[in-house]
Amino acid sequence: MLKGQGWINLKKYGCKKQGWQKTYVDLKVLYRQLQPQIIRYPVANYLRFDRVSQLATLAIALALCDAKIAYSQEKKQPIGILGTNTHGALEANLAYFNDYIANGRTLARGNLFIYTLPSSFLAETAIHFGLTGGLLYLNFPDHQEEQAAKFALNMLKTDKPKTLLLVNADSSQAACSLLQGPK
Repeated sequence: MLKGQGWINLKKYGCKKQGWQKTYVDLKVLYRQLQPQIIRYPVANYLRFDRVSQLATLAIALALCDAKIAYSQEKKQPIGILGTNTHGALEANLAYFNDYIANGRTLARGNLFIYTLPSSFLAETAIHFGLTGGLLYLNFPDHQEEQAAKFALNMLKTDKPKTLLLVNADSSQAACSLLQGPK
């Protein structure tokens, strides 16, 4: 069952079940504007995140808000995350490689390296939101959103986890659905 959906693209963001959307100009400004109503407390290293991680974090916060699920630094929640996107961590890998070349092939910045794994944006958000239901990154060659949704629904049928965030994020948009399995 769909409990909430949050989304963000290059110009707008919103919550689907609550039925609202707003425009924004810059992700950094939007991140600050969403505090503390939607993003309850500062996300560690948010400004250092790659764009995919920033968008995914905001989409997850919006989905939790849409589902009316409160979170805090002290409270852990058994919510899992299934993430997908079209290009994995290609953009982050290119940024890391270009930084390596620019620095004379001796050193590249570690803050770029962390995002070279396609699951990094999931791990960052799981830590911030206190999600303990496990995380999984999958890439589907065809009909990505449809295949990811089918996979998520099958996961929920197994009873582990009982609640799941389905996140699809790339550098231009992110969408997150909070799904809950049968009781």
